[in-house]
Formats: sequence, structure tokens, C-alpha cells
Amino acid sequence: MLQAQLKGLVSDEHFSVDGTLFEAWASHKSFRRKGRRRQRQRRLHGERRRNDTHESTTDPDARLARKGAGKEAKLSYQASTLMENRNGLIVAVDVRQASGTAEREAALDLIDEMLLGEGCTVGADKGNDTAAFIEALTKRRIVPHVAQSTAGRRSAVPDRVARTKGYAASQEIRKRIEQGFGWTKTIGGLRKLMRVCNAFAHGRHGRSLLTT
Repeated sequence: MLQAQLKGLVSDEHFSVDGTLFEAWASHKSFRRKGRRRQRQRRLHGERRRNDTHESTTDPDARLARKGAGKEAKLSYQASTLMENRNGLIVAVDVRQASGTAEREAALDLIDEMLLGEGCTVGADKGNDTAAFIEALTKRRIVPHVAQSTAGRRSAVPDRVARTKGYAASQEIRKRIEQGFGWTKTIGGLRKLMRVCNAFAHGRHGRSLLTT
């Protein structure tokens, strides 16, 4: 990244953030009630499994998560990336336990680790159009170029921001961030993650595990 900065290839003002789920290298059969490591297989049929009562016997850090409504829930990790918008370079990566709020929490951690602040813009998809996330960006003096979600609700992104040319440009450029996830899963060999690392057990839960 330092070489890219020296060559003027990296924007210091305009960024995008996004997240995806990486499937854990652990079978669904390993997701068993906590404290019962040797349940017979027949006892698992019809049992409702949840993250607060169950865990994988082979990868305890993996969490049951789904990509969207109607999708199959799988043992997964939340992966998030921060991209600068000038040339679409990934500048920071975060991998953590999956949860309903993990993507937004990871986004803010990546923003803080890269010291983004006044004068910066951050683009993101509709899943980040929440009052809490937009407020968090505003407190950091970051302009929220988050896609507006208006289906049956009012967007938390101010209309005065959404009407700007910069906002429209961010909405187009931020789509490039998906290319990094696509490469990682199809070519990089990380469609499934083996044990991410022991960082969760050593005080780094909820922090970035890799920063370029």
C-alpha cells in the first residue's frame, strides 16, 4: 500500500466499505448444543440450533449465519474490506465472528484504523442505511455515501447528500469492491475458511485481523 501511496494511486478522501460471509470449514453436523460434545446423530434431527445455545465442535468461533432472507444458514465468518475509490485498491481487511451487526461494526473499525475523518466520504450498500451507522459516520465528520433504502421507510442518509454528484459517483465506484470478494472466493481459494486464527481468544475479537 505504501508504494501505491507514493505513486499517487490511492485516494485519501474517498472510500467504500462492504462485507460478505465466508463459509467456515466446519460441517453443519458439528454444530451441537454447548456442553454436549458427543451427541448421537439421531438426536440432532429436528433440533433448533442457535448461536447462543450451540457451537461447532471443530470450529467454535464459527457462527450460524445466512446471506439474506430465505437463504440457507451456514457456519460462517464475517469478512469486510475497505477500498479507496481512485483505483479500487483494497486498503484494509477485517475478519470476525458473524452476527447481525458485525458488518457495520467491522466497517467502523476499519474506518478508525485507517484514520478516516473530516473531508472523507464512505460509500456502502443499503444494508448500512441505519440511523446508528449514519450517525457514527457523521460524528467522525465523514460524509455518508451510503445507498438509500427507502422501501417502506425513510432513509437515514440526508437527501441533500444523496442529490450531490459525488454521491452518485460513489454509488457507481463502490460496486468494484465486490470484485475483491469474487477473486478471493473463486481464485484465491478462500471460499471456505479453516480456523481463522486464535485472535478471538486472545483479546482481538471485533478487531481487524489483517490490514494491508
